[in-house]
Amino acid sequence: MAVPLLDLNAHHEPLKQEILAALEKTFRSNAFILGPDVGKLEERVAAYCQAMYGIGVTSGTDALLLALMALGVGPEDEVVTTPYSFFATAGVIVRLGAKPVLVDIDPTTYNIDPAKITSVLTDKTKAIIPVHLYGQCADMAPIMDIAKRHNLSVIEDAAQAIGSEHRDGRRACSMGTIGCLSFFPSKNLGCLGDGGMAITNDSELAERMRILRVHGSKPKYYHKVIGGNFRLDTIQAAVLNVKLNYLDGWTKRRQENAERYELLFRQSGLVERGKVRLPEAVYRSEGVKHYHIYNQFVLRVERRDALMEHLKQKGIGAEIYYPVPFHLQECFQCLGHKKGDFPESERAANETIAIPIYPELTPAQQMEVVEVITAFYG
Repeated sequence: MAVPLLDLNAHHEPLKQEILAALEKTFRSNAFILGPDVGKLEERVAAYCQAMYGIGVTSGTDALLLALMALGVGPEDEVVTTPYSFFATAGVIVRLGAKPVLVDIDPTTYNIDPAKITSVLTDKTKAIIPVHLYGQCADMAPIMDIAKRHNLSVIEDAAQAIGSEHRDGRRACSMGTIGCLSFFPSKNLGCLGDGGMAITNDSELAERMRILRVHGSKPKYYHKVIGGNFRLDTIQAAVLNVKLNYLDGWTKRRQENAERYELLFRQSGLVERGKVRLPEAVYRSEGVKHYHIYNQFVLRVERRDALMEHLKQKGIGAEIYYPVPFHLQECFQCLGHKKGDFPESERAANETIAIPIYPELTPAQQMEVVEVITAFYG
Protein backbone atom coordinates (compact mmCIF):
# COMPACT_ATOMS: atom_id res chain seq x y z
CA MET A 1 0.00 0.00 0.00
CA ALA A 2 1.43 3.37 -1.04
CA VAL A 3 1.03 6.06 1.62
CA PRO A 4 1.71 9.68 0.65
CA LEU A 5 3.32 12.13 3.04
CA LEU A 6 0.33 14.42 2.47
CA ASP A 7 -2.88 13.85 0.53
CA LEU A 8 -4.37 17.21 -0.44
CA ASN A 9 -6.97 15.58 -2.68
CA ALA A 10 -8.41 13.68 0.28
CA HIS A 11 -8.14 16.84 2.36
CA HIS A 12 -9.99 19.12 -0.06
CA GLU A 13 -12.59 16.79 -1.58
CA PRO A 14 -15.12 17.02 1.31
CA LEU A 15 -14.86 20.85 1.14
CA LYS A 16 -14.96 21.12 -2.64
CA GLN A 17 -18.42 22.64 -2.98
CA GLU A 18 -17.92 25.10 -0.11
CA ILE A 19 -14.59 26.23 -1.52
CA LEU A 20 -15.94 26.58 -5.05
CA ALA A 21 -18.87 28.64 -3.77
CA ALA A 22 -16.47 30.93 -1.91
CA LEU A 23 -14.32 31.30 -5.02
CA GLU A 24 -17.40 32.04 -7.14
CA LYS A 25 -18.38 34.80 -4.72
CA THR A 26 -14.92 36.31 -4.89
CA PHE A 27 -14.89 36.02 -8.69
CA ARG A 28 -18.11 38.00 -8.93
CA SER A 29 -17.02 40.62 -6.39
CA ASN A 30 -13.92 41.70 -8.36
CA ALA A 31 -12.33 42.51 -4.97
CA PHE A 32 -9.26 40.37 -5.52
CA ILE A 33 -6.76 42.14 -3.26
CA LEU A 34 -7.50 42.87 0.43
CA GLY A 35 -11.21 42.33 -0.17
CA PRO A 36 -13.84 41.77 2.55
CA ASP A 37 -12.81 38.15 3.07
CA VAL A 38 -9.33 39.31 4.07
CA GLY A 39 -10.66 41.51 6.87
CA LYS A 40 -12.97 38.73 8.01
CA LEU A 41 -10.10 36.23 8.06
CA GLU A 42 -7.84 38.63 9.96
CA GLU A 43 -10.42 39.00 12.73
CA ARG A 44 -11.14 35.28 12.92
CA VAL A 45 -7.54 34.10 12.93
CA ALA A 46 -6.49 36.70 15.49
CA ALA A 47 -9.31 35.57 17.78
CA TYR A 48 -8.38 31.93 17.20
CA CYS A 49 -4.83 32.77 18.30
CA GLN A 50 -6.17 34.58 21.41
CA ALA A 51 -4.91 37.91 20.08
CA MET A 52 -6.36 41.24 18.97
CA TYR A 53 -5.09 42.01 15.48
CA GLY A 54 -4.27 40.07 12.30
CA ILE A 55 -2.55 41.46 9.22
CA GLY A 56 -2.93 39.20 6.20
CA VAL A 57 0.16 38.97 4.00
CA THR A 58 1.55 37.16 1.00
CA SER A 59 3.40 34.35 2.82
CA GLY A 60 4.79 33.21 6.14
CA THR A 61 8.18 34.51 5.03
CA ASP A 62 6.74 37.95 4.40
CA ALA A 63 4.99 37.87 7.78
CA LEU A 64 8.42 37.45 9.41
CA LEU A 65 9.94 40.15 7.21
CA LEU A 66 7.09 42.54 7.93
CA ALA A 67 7.37 41.92 11.67
CA LEU A 68 11.08 42.76 11.65
CA MET A 69 10.48 45.86 9.55
CA ALA A 70 7.73 47.05 11.88
CA LEU A 71 10.08 46.67 14.84
CA GLY A 72 12.75 48.71 13.08
CA VAL A 73 15.30 45.90 12.73
CA GLY A 74 18.08 46.86 10.33
CA PRO A 75 21.83 47.04 9.74
CA GLU A 76 24.04 46.46 12.79
CA ASP A 77 21.16 44.90 14.74
CA GLU A 78 21.29 41.32 16.03
CA VAL A 79 18.38 38.90 16.22
CA VAL A 80 18.64 35.71 18.27
CA THR A 81 17.13 32.59 16.76
CA THR A 82 17.65 28.86 16.19
CA PRO A 83 19.95 27.14 13.65
CA TYR A 84 17.30 24.47 13.02
CA SER A 85 14.28 25.72 11.12
CA PHE A 86 13.03 26.54 7.63
CA PHE A 87 15.44 28.92 5.88
CA ALA A 88 13.11 31.94 6.07
CA THR A 89 13.58 32.27 9.83
CA ALA A 90 17.18 33.43 9.38
CA GLY A 91 16.92 34.61 5.78
CA VAL A 92 14.61 37.51 6.59
CA ILE A 93 17.04 38.78 9.22
CA VAL A 94 19.88 38.97 6.72
CA ARG A 95 17.66 40.58 4.07
CA LEU A 96 17.32 43.59 6.37
CA GLY A 97 21.05 43.81 6.93
CA ALA A 98 20.85 42.46 10.47
CA LYS A 99 22.77 39.50 11.90
CA PRO A 100 21.25 36.18 13.01
CA VAL A 101 22.74 35.11 16.33
CA LEU A 102 22.19 31.37 16.69
CA VAL A 103 21.31 29.41 19.81
CA ASP A 104 21.13 25.61 19.86
CA ILE A 105 17.91 23.66 20.30
CA ASP A 106 16.43 21.51 23.04
CA PRO A 107 16.87 17.90 21.82
CA THR A 108 13.37 16.87 22.92
CA THR A 109 11.25 19.62 21.34
CA TYR A 110 13.64 20.80 18.58
CA ASN A 111 12.85 24.36 19.73
CA ILE A 112 15.32 26.99 20.86
CA ASP A 113 16.87 26.28 24.27
CA PRO A 114 16.03 29.28 26.51
CA ALA A 115 18.90 28.46 28.88
CA LYS A 116 21.38 29.33 26.13
CA ILE A 117 19.92 32.71 25.10
CA THR A 118 21.30 35.08 27.73
CA SER A 119 24.93 34.22 26.98
CA VAL A 120 24.69 35.52 23.39
CA LEU A 121 22.96 38.84 24.11
CA THR A 122 24.85 42.06 23.35
CA ASP A 123 24.02 45.74 23.21
CA LYS A 124 23.17 45.15 19.52
CA THR A 125 20.49 42.53 20.24
CA LYS A 126 17.09 43.80 19.18
CA ALA A 127 14.81 40.77 19.09
CA ILE A 128 14.42 37.03 19.63
CA ILE A 129 12.71 34.72 17.13
CA PRO A 130 11.69 31.44 18.77
CA VAL A 131 10.28 28.88 16.33
CA HIS A 132 7.37 26.66 17.34
CA LEU A 133 8.73 23.79 15.28
CA TYR A 134 6.66 20.89 13.97
CA GLY A 135 3.54 22.14 15.81
CA GLN A 136 4.71 22.44 19.42
CA CYS A 137 5.31 25.74 21.20
CA ALA A 138 8.77 26.78 22.26
CA ASP A 139 9.18 27.29 26.02
CA MET A 140 7.93 30.86 25.95
CA ALA A 141 7.83 31.71 29.67
CA PRO A 142 11.62 31.97 30.14
CA ILE A 143 12.01 33.53 26.71
CA MET A 144 9.55 36.29 27.54
CA ASP A 145 11.24 36.81 30.90
CA ILE A 146 14.60 37.28 29.18
CA ALA A 147 13.04 39.66 26.66
CA LYS A 148 11.45 41.75 29.40
CA ARG A 149 14.68 42.00 31.40
CA HIS A 150 16.68 43.06 28.35
CA ASN A 151 14.01 45.19 26.63
CA LEU A 152 13.81 42.95 23.56
CA SER A 153 11.00 42.23 21.14
CA VAL A 154 9.89 38.63 20.55
CA ILE A 155 8.67 37.41 17.17
CA GLU A 156 7.01 33.99 17.33
CA ASP A 157 7.64 31.98 14.17
CA ALA A 158 4.43 29.96 14.32
CA ALA A 159 4.38 28.95 10.65
CA GLN A 160 3.80 25.31 11.69
CA ALA A 161 1.86 25.93 14.87
CA ILE A 162 -1.48 27.69 14.43
CA GLY A 163 -3.53 27.02 17.57
CA SER A 164 -0.72 25.25 19.41
CA GLU A 165 -0.80 25.90 23.16
CA HIS A 166 1.86 26.47 25.77
CA ARG A 167 1.65 24.69 29.13
CA ASP A 168 -0.56 27.48 30.54
CA GLY A 169 -3.03 27.26 27.63
CA ARG A 170 -1.86 30.41 25.84
CA ARG A 171 -1.74 29.94 22.11
CA ALA A 172 1.05 30.51 19.63
CA CYS A 173 1.12 34.14 18.44
CA SER A 174 -0.47 35.47 21.65
CA MET A 175 2.65 35.50 23.83
CA GLY A 176 5.29 37.48 21.94
CA THR A 177 5.34 40.98 20.48
CA ILE A 178 4.30 39.68 17.05
CA GLY A 179 3.40 36.18 15.88
CA CYS A 180 3.81 34.96 12.30
CA LEU A 181 1.74 32.33 10.50
CA SER A 182 2.07 30.58 7.16
CA PHE A 183 -0.86 29.33 5.10
CA PHE A 184 1.29 27.31 2.68
CA PRO A 185 -0.84 24.41 1.35
CA SER A 186 0.87 21.77 3.53
CA LYS A 187 0.20 23.63 6.78
CA ASN A 188 -2.59 22.58 9.15
CA LEU A 189 -4.52 25.58 7.85
CA GLY A 190 -3.37 25.89 4.27
CA CYS A 191 -4.66 27.87 1.30
CA LEU A 192 -4.39 27.12 -2.43
CA GLY A 193 -1.12 28.98 -2.87
CA ASP A 194 0.98 31.22 -0.68
CA GLY A 195 -0.37 33.25 2.21
CA GLY A 196 0.48 34.28 5.74
CA MET A 197 -0.47 36.52 8.63
CA ALA A 198 1.18 38.63 11.30
CA ILE A 199 -0.58 38.64 14.69
CA THR A 200 -0.21 41.15 17.51
CA ASN A 201 -1.92 42.64 20.55
CA ASP A 202 -0.28 46.03 19.96
CA SER A 203 -2.58 48.41 18.06
CA GLU A 204 0.26 50.70 16.97
CA LEU A 205 2.31 47.81 15.63
CA ALA A 206 -0.76 46.48 13.83
CA GLU A 207 -1.32 49.80 12.08
CA ARG A 208 2.36 50.07 11.18
CA MET A 209 2.27 46.62 9.58
CA ARG A 210 -0.90 47.48 7.64
CA ILE A 211 0.89 50.49 6.20
CA LEU A 212 4.13 48.66 5.48
CA ARG A 213 2.33 45.87 3.58
CA VAL A 214 1.12 48.42 0.97
CA HIS A 215 4.48 50.02 0.21
CA GLY A 216 4.29 52.25 3.28
CA SER A 217 1.35 54.16 1.82
CA LYS A 218 -1.27 56.03 3.87
CA PRO A 219 -3.31 57.55 2.38
CA LYS A 220 -2.87 55.99 -1.05
CA TYR A 221 0.09 57.41 -2.98
CA TYR A 222 1.48 59.21 0.09
CA HIS A 223 4.50 57.53 1.68
CA LYS A 224 6.14 58.43 4.99
CA VAL A 225 7.96 55.08 5.11
CA ILE A 226 9.16 52.48 2.60
CA GLY A 227 7.34 49.17 2.84
CA GLY A 228 6.67 46.37 0.41
CA ASN A 229 3.92 44.61 -1.50
CA PHE A 230 2.81 42.08 1.12
CA ARG A 231 -0.94 42.04 0.46
CA LEU A 232 -2.95 38.83 0.97
CA ASP A 233 -5.25 38.20 -1.98
CA THR A 234 -8.95 37.70 -1.42
CA ILE A 235 -9.07 34.33 -3.17
CA GLN A 236 -6.77 32.77 -0.59
CA ALA A 237 -8.64 34.45 2.27
CA ALA A 238 -11.96 33.11 0.97
CA VAL A 239 -10.57 29.56 0.94
CA LEU A 240 -9.10 29.95 4.42
CA ASN A 241 -12.38 31.26 5.83
CA VAL A 242 -13.99 28.00 4.74
CA LYS A 243 -11.20 25.80 6.06
CA LEU A 244 -10.86 27.57 9.41
CA ASN A 245 -14.25 26.12 10.40
CA TYR A 246 -12.72 22.62 10.31
CA LEU A 247 -9.33 23.31 11.86
CA ASP A 248 -10.04 22.06 15.37
CA GLY A 249 -11.39 18.79 13.99
CA TRP A 250 -8.30 18.30 11.86
CA THR A 251 -6.06 19.00 14.86
CA LYS A 252 -7.95 16.40 16.89
CA ARG A 253 -7.44 13.82 14.15
CA ARG A 254 -3.74 14.60 13.92
CA GLN A 255 -3.45 14.08 17.68
CA GLU A 256 -5.36 10.79 17.41
CA ASN A 257 -3.02 9.68 14.62
CA ALA A 258 -0.04 10.57 16.81
CA GLU A 259 -1.43 8.47 19.66
CA ARG A 260 -2.01 5.55 17.29
CA TYR A 261 1.55 5.80 15.99
CA GLU A 262 2.85 5.76 19.55
CA LEU A 263 0.92 2.57 20.29
CA LEU A 264 1.95 0.88 17.03
CA PHE A 265 5.62 1.75 17.38
CA ARG A 266 5.72 0.55 20.98
CA GLN A 267 4.02 -2.69 19.97
CA SER A 268 6.60 -3.12 17.20
CA GLY A 269 9.44 -3.16 19.72
CA LEU A 270 11.36 -0.47 17.84
CA VAL A 271 11.12 2.03 20.70
CA GLU A 272 12.30 -0.48 23.30
CA ARG A 273 15.18 -1.54 21.04
CA GLY A 274 16.25 2.10 20.59
CA LYS A 275 15.76 2.06 16.81
CA VAL A 276 13.08 4.75 16.89
CA ARG A 277 12.52 7.67 19.23
CA LEU A 278 9.02 9.13 19.17
CA PRO A 279 8.20 12.85 19.33
CA GLU A 280 7.37 14.00 22.85
CA ALA A 281 4.47 16.34 23.55
CA VAL A 282 5.90 18.18 26.54
CA TYR A 283 2.78 20.22 27.35
CA ARG A 284 0.30 17.34 27.28
CA SER A 285 -2.02 17.70 30.26
CA GLU A 286 -5.72 17.73 31.07
CA GLY A 287 -5.94 21.51 30.80
CA VAL A 288 -4.08 21.96 27.48
CA LYS A 289 -6.17 20.97 24.47
CA HIS A 290 -3.74 21.77 21.68
CA TYR A 291 -0.56 20.60 23.42
CA HIS A 292 0.88 19.69 20.01
CA ILE A 293 -0.81 20.13 16.64
CA TYR A 294 1.55 17.79 14.73
CA ASN A 295 2.18 19.71 11.55
CA GLN A 296 4.81 17.00 11.22
CA PHE A 297 5.33 13.71 13.05
CA VAL A 298 9.09 13.53 13.39
CA LEU A 299 11.02 10.44 14.46
CA ARG A 300 14.64 10.10 15.51
CA VAL A 301 15.96 6.94 13.94
CA GLU A 302 19.09 4.87 13.38
CA ARG A 303 20.48 4.77 9.82
CA ARG A 304 18.18 7.59 8.79
CA ASP A 305 19.29 7.98 5.17
CA ALA A 306 19.06 4.25 4.49
CA LEU A 307 15.59 4.19 6.04
CA MET A 308 14.56 7.10 3.84
CA GLU A 309 15.59 5.19 0.74
CA HIS A 310 13.75 2.08 1.96
CA LEU A 311 10.54 4.07 2.49
CA LYS A 312 10.76 5.54 -1.00
CA GLN A 313 11.15 2.08 -2.50
CA LYS A 314 8.08 0.89 -0.61
CA GLY A 315 5.94 3.88 -1.61
CA ILE A 316 5.80 5.44 1.85
CA GLY A 317 5.94 9.23 1.89
CA ALA A 318 8.60 10.69 4.16
CA GLU A 319 10.64 13.86 4.39
CA ILE A 320 13.92 14.95 5.92
CA TYR A 321 13.29 18.43 7.22
CA TYR A 322 16.26 20.76 7.54
CA PRO A 323 19.19 18.41 6.76
CA VAL A 324 21.60 21.38 6.87
CA PRO A 325 21.38 23.71 9.90
CA PHE A 326 21.82 27.43 9.24
CA HIS A 327 25.37 27.60 10.53
CA LEU A 328 26.48 25.05 7.92
CA GLN A 329 24.68 26.67 4.99
CA GLU A 330 27.03 28.15 2.40
CA CYS A 331 25.25 31.51 2.37
CA PHE A 332 25.78 31.93 6.13
CA GLN A 333 29.51 31.25 6.17
CA CYS A 334 29.93 34.94 7.02
CA LEU A 335 28.61 34.15 10.52
CA GLY A 336 31.88 32.36 11.22
CA HIS A 337 30.54 29.07 12.52
CA LYS A 338 31.86 25.57 11.96
CA LYS A 339 30.65 22.01 12.30
CA GLY A 340 30.21 21.12 15.95
CA ASP A 341 29.18 24.59 17.10
CA PHE A 342 25.53 23.58 17.57
CA PRO A 343 25.60 19.84 18.27
CA GLU A 344 21.91 19.31 19.04
CA SER A 345 20.85 21.00 15.80
CA GLU A 346 23.36 18.89 13.89
CA ARG A 347 22.13 15.69 15.53
CA ALA A 348 18.54 16.57 14.67
CA ALA A 349 19.54 17.28 11.08
CA ASN A 350 21.22 13.87 10.82
CA GLU A 351 18.76 11.68 12.74
CA THR A 352 15.20 12.88 12.07
CA ILE A 353 12.62 11.85 9.53
CA ALA A 354 8.96 12.90 9.17
CA ILE A 355 6.27 10.34 8.34
CA PRO A 356 2.63 10.91 7.29
CA ILE A 357 0.35 12.46 9.96
CA TYR A 358 -2.35 14.30 7.94
CA PRO A 359 -5.95 14.17 9.28
CA GLU A 360 -7.27 11.89 6.54
CA LEU A 361 -4.63 9.22 7.21
CA THR A 362 -6.34 5.89 7.97
CA PRO A 363 -5.41 3.35 10.66
CA ALA A 364 -4.60 0.86 7.90
CA GLN A 365 -2.19 3.33 6.30
CA GLN A 366 -0.51 3.95 9.65
CA MET A 367 -0.10 0.23 10.20
CA GLU A 368 1.52 -0.02 6.77
CA VAL A 369 3.98 2.75 7.62
CA VAL A 370 4.99 1.10 10.90
CA GLU A 371 5.24 -2.35 9.34
CA VAL A 372 7.53 -1.07 6.58
CA ILE A 373 9.79 0.66 9.13
CA THR A 374 9.79 -2.45 11.34
CA ALA A 375 10.77 -4.63 8.41
CA PHE A 376 13.70 -2.31 7.65
CA TYR A 377 15.20 -2.84 11.10
CA GLY A 378 14.51 -6.59 11.05
